[in-house]
Amino acid sequence: MTDDFLLRLPLPPLVNDWLTSYPWLSTLIVALLVLMAAWLLDLFTRQILVNWLMRRLQAPAERSADYRKFKFIPRLAHVVPALVITFGVALVPGLPEGVIVLVRNVANAFIVLTLALALSGVLDMINHVYSQRPDALDRPIKGYLQVANIAIFAVAVLLMIATLLDRSPLILLSGLGALAAVLMLVFQDTILSLVASVQITSNDMIRVGDWIEMPQLNADGDVIDIALHTVKVQNWDKTITTIPTKRFISDSFKNWRGMEESGGRRIKRSLYLDQTSVTFLDSEQKSHLSRFTLLQDYLATRQREIDEWNAALKEYGKVAANTRRVTNLGTFRIYVANYLKSHPRLRQDMTQIVRHLSPGAEGLPLEVYCFTNTTQWVEYEGIQSDIFDHLLSILPEFGLRVFQAPSGVDMRAMTENFFDRGQSRSPTDTGNGS
Repeated sequence: MTDDFLLRLPLPPLVNDWLTSYPWLSTLIVALLVLMAAWLLDLFTRQILVNWLMRRLQAPAERSADYRKFKFIPRLAHVVPALVITFGVALVPGLPEGVIVLVRNVANAFIVLTLALALSGVLDMINHVYSQRPDALDRPIKGYLQVANIAIFAVAVLLMIATLLDRSPLILLSGLGALAAVLMLVFQDTILSLVASVQITSNDMIRVGDWIEMPQLNADGDVIDIALHTVKVQNWDKTITTIPTKRFISDSFKNWRGMEESGGRRIKRSLYLDQTSVTFLDSEQKSHLSRFTLLQDYLATRQREIDEWNAALKEYGKVAANTRRVTNLGTFRIYVANYLKSHPRLRQDMTQIVRHLSPGAEGLPLEVYCFTNTTQWVEYEGIQSDIFDHLLSILPEFGLRVFQAPSGVDMRAMTENFFDRGQSRSPTDTGNGS
């Protein structure tokens, strides 16, 4: 048939003689013609048809940059030259039947691979388009698309092997039952990651943009990507921690999303007071503190209650130990509570507590517990610092001292005082009274 095809062409007699005398020359010419036709059609498809189609898709200027990322349309163009080779190899004269079958099988396997790559590109486009939705961060689908991607390439590999072996794919599928255990072992991580992804998504455990802490993996920062096998966290030092998705099911972690959604961030810090500075207030100190607007109502009300209590004691009220009196520590605690209530950067609808904790070797902790009206890190730290700057500065007004371990300056002063006292004694003073 191919010989008749060549002989029917209007070729010069000399060329017909050459083709008759050298059959391999006919094989070479037709093979080159098939390859050239495949190359020309591939060039036409990619450079003209595909570019025209891409320009039509890129009509909106604001979307042109996005569509350039998707290569599934150019990948489909590679199917055309493979089809030309599949049908054109039969036109090549003199080729053994085995070579024709081999070339067809390879071309068909290439078509299957090209279609699989194109479908993978479609999934990438779907993920990109879905990520533009407002609720994409709450319900990411990247993990599911990666599972679909794995399934596509698994089917593609199966079809390619069946095509190259020139056998039905059902024959290969029948043998997969014996390999189920091996496949389960090979894809163990994938299966666990898929289950973890489903649980993470269904339970809304993490989202892109959440601040999470996982100390056991040194992760402390924002989630920047949730994939099938891994979750990427950008730490505050700008390093990237990659965490297996299954670890979010098996290990504990802290998600700060609740704090951010509440609109308030907690302050929980203590002032360590010197317990030896705690005392009762005398009338002069009460008069001094009554000038503070945050204490005027408290001191007046408290003093009336104490006077009524002490008056009921009658004769026992003459002993100071039996009477009730106002302490500088209690007054300071009320001052701090009123200060927090009047602070413009604190949430008044959330818990505010000023309390004593158990005293220890470091002093008496006075804990401040409240919430700022912002969750921004820099603003939060500024508000917290301003509050404790004020409390530390006004503490001496109440006669209280902050507990602090002796420093080098303190030890040097003690040493100098010791030697000064020693030098002030007379050299003849032996201390025996003689």
